[in-house]
Amino acid sequence: MSPGLAFAFSDWGPGTASSVAPRVDLIFWTILGVSAVVVGGLAFANLYFLIRYRRNSPAPRPPLRIKTAWLESAWITATTVIFLGFFFWGASVYLFAERPPAGALTIAVTGRQWMWDIRHENGRREFNELHVPLGEDVRLVLTSEDVIHSFFVPAFRLKQDAVPGRRVSAWFRATKSGTYHIFCAEYCGTAHSGMVGDVVVLPPARYAEWLERGNAMEDLTQRGRRLFLRYNCSGCHDQPAAVHAPVLTELYGAMVPTSDGRMLRADDAYLRDSILWPQKDVVAGYEPLMPSFQNVIPESDLLDLIAYLKSLPGRQPPPAGPGESSRPLPP
Repeated sequence: MSPGLAFAFSDWGPGTASSVAPRVDLIFWTILGVSAVVVGGLAFANLYFLIRYRRNSPAPRPPLRIKTAWLESAWITATTVIFLGFFFWGASVYLFAERPPAGALTIAVTGRQWMWDIRHENGRREFNELHVPLGEDVRLVLTSEDVIHSFFVPAFRLKQDAVPGRRVSAWFRATKSGTYHIFCAEYCGTAHSGMVGDVVVLPPARYAEWLERGNAMEDLTQRGRRLFLRYNCSGCHDQPAAVHAPVLTELYGAMVPTSDGRMLRADDAYLRDSILWPQKDVVAGYEPLMPSFQNVIPESDLLDLIAYLKSLPGRQPPPAGPGESSRPLPP
């Protein structure tokens, strides 16, 4: 891709500061340019014929001698090929933007009325401000505690809805240091317009220093273990226990048989569903005794609990798609 073409019109918008932004800009301006040429050509042809063949004009009007079927077929074929080309080009850009690279730095983002609650893997927490390293892949895991919010960073060409009850992914790689606006792009209530923030892009060394400087609190795993004890999960799942419950070590990433004969991979979405809706996928050989923690555990605590469960000895599952969903394996 030509950097000159990619950045030709970057000054006309919110700036270009991520790896996906030039791809989005290039396809946008190309489609806009082609559309302008087509509209301009049609407008010129219409104006020409309106003037040349106006009423009482002396322009000759001989009988039509060309076969319009060939002309119409050529026009339809050409436009179809062009539109399909744009479709596949746009699909490739979409897939690039929707598939987080392996090994990306993971940051949890929770939307609530009316703020962004952001947590880094080492436990550092910030509100309405997201610090990230320059030139590194960053994967955001978004959810919402109340209504649908939409995490929108115009300079990154990044926009992803945060949906209650779901964990969805978005990723970016910042290419320029600086501060860039965050907006909520989904109407979420009376203070929607005030749900704004900033992404602060720092060189890797400065980011590492910033991350450690504010780490005077527990990391996600330590806090998750404390919550595991507080919500009395250990009473059933720590071994030995009086209640017959599944062992959680070696769980993350493993294939879990359910009582109805399915096999599910224990990824992030499976852990979340098992906490909030334990009757949904009962493990084979166990009774459905676990109570639901829906509306009991807040979203921030849920993130910490899942981080703790993921830290237990086990296998890492392959990365889920943008929907972060658990799906039965095909027979």
